[in-house]
Amino acid sequence: MRTIKIFDTTLRDGEQSPGASMNVGEKLQLAKQLARLGVDIIEAGFAIASPGDFEAIRTIGGEVEGPVICSLARAKEEDIKRAWEAVKDSPKRRIHTFHSTSDIHLKYQFRVSREEALKRSVQMVQLAKGFLDDVEFSPMDATRTEINYLCEVVEAVIEAGALTVNIPDTVGYSIPSEFGAMIKALFDKVKNIDKAVIAVHCHNDLGLATSNSLAAVLNGAGQIECTINGIGERAGNCSLEEVVMAMRTRRDIFNADTNIKTEEITRSSRLVSKITGMSVQPNKAIVGANAFAHESGIHQDGLLKEKSTYEIIRPETIGLHKTKFVLGKHSGRHAFRTRLNELGLSLGDDEVNSAFERFKKLADQKKEIYDEDLETLVSEEFTMVPETYSLVEMSISSGTNQRPTAVLKMKVNAQIVEKEEHGDGPVDAVFKAITSITGTKSRLLKYEVKAITGGTDALGEVVCALEEDGKSVSGHGADTDIITASAKAYINGLNKLAASRK
Repeated sequence: MRTIKIFDTTLRDGEQSPGASMNVGEKLQLAKQLARLGVDIIEAGFAIASPGDFEAIRTIGGEVEGPVICSLARAKEEDIKRAWEAVKDSPKRRIHTFHSTSDIHLKYQFRVSREEALKRSVQMVQLAKGFLDDVEFSPMDATRTEINYLCEVVEAVIEAGALTVNIPDTVGYSIPSEFGAMIKALFDKVKNIDKAVIAVHCHNDLGLATSNSLAAVLNGAGQIECTINGIGERAGNCSLEEVVMAMRTRRDIFNADTNIKTEEITRSSRLVSKITGMSVQPNKAIVGANAFAHESGIHQDGLLKEKSTYEIIRPETIGLHKTKFVLGKHSGRHAFRTRLNELGLSLGDDEVNSAFERFKKLADQKKEIYDEDLETLVSEEFTMVPETYSLVEMSISSGTNQRPTAVLKMKVNAQIVEKEEHGDGPVDAVFKAITSITGTKSRLLKYEVKAITGGTDALGEVVCALEEDGKSVSGHGADTDIITASAKAYINGLNKLAASRK
């Protein structure tokens, strides 16, 4: 039974999904969850891309134990050096450098010859090797690269010291039989391939990222690069939960498994959704809301008699279970913190105090607080940004025979401002009042509401995607009053835009 390494790039490629950018606190929170999930490598960012990415990589490297912490770097000297500065204090560290190899990329994007691309690739692997031992190289757009040249590049970078060579299907062009044959050809033709781990990084443009990754495993690949919920550029990446559970469920086919603690899959999926504002489609494999839902009478009958009749995976295997621990308004700080620790939610003292105050307010509004409510409270703690704008008071009037009206009082840079606005509905009126008070010109790209738990007193979570001057952010808000949650989400998004301007 082979052990396949899981290289998680949610924090790097996943963050490149439009509107999914994360701040340092959010990245750190997610990295800690990825460590609990048991991923082998975390690609924490692209060090030279921004000061925020650099700081996130360095912070994660100092605070997250277990996985190797990796930074991406182009095959450029300044990128390699910046990546080294970001990961150098991590106990386990890696630099992942890349250069295109397909004729399409070399001719139209890089405008260099094959010879020059090969030379640069080798030189940058050697440069990275001078800083640390664990170097990974990717020949970008490998699936559209002529196979003999690809073999030449792979052999050369292994000779230069790359311990992992990743074969990316950069534009999601390949199909499983073809991709599997390419991996097999590398093992057949590259003389020194036994000196490196062959990895794969598949995009989902044709919906085949998971299938292609599994085909690669069947042909010798030892590492899969993937993301939680399959998020990433364009149509996304290979989905971690899908590829892991496919190997776990069909060990008879793959003769391989991973180090993933599958009971953490559902929690990881929900956390990514909350941080990025990208909901999982209901029919998504493994983590979708309908993945373990059965409506057909025939299916229900079979399940009642024997679960294996229609379930190939037990829900408990991926962390789905009924909530047993219920907190309420009489619960103390110790019980609150204990439950957070049991859920794998690690907070500092100040963060616990802040979250506990909001927990008490919520407990006054609803009878029972469930684990999902706690996860939302903690998620809010990490999405907070400096408050340029804050809500002081809000009053809404609406009905079948009256025009929806919102009266808002807000603090704007320490000044109290009050406005009244009308709208097509109460949320529209609230958003117009916020815009009028703040004087902002952002555009609402997405407005999404969901109930965290059941019941009429359920905590409602709102995500508002805002865009201003080409910058997109996701604002989050939660409250038992959905109008209040909407206002919080919109204001949170405006605060993120204000922070980015500063």
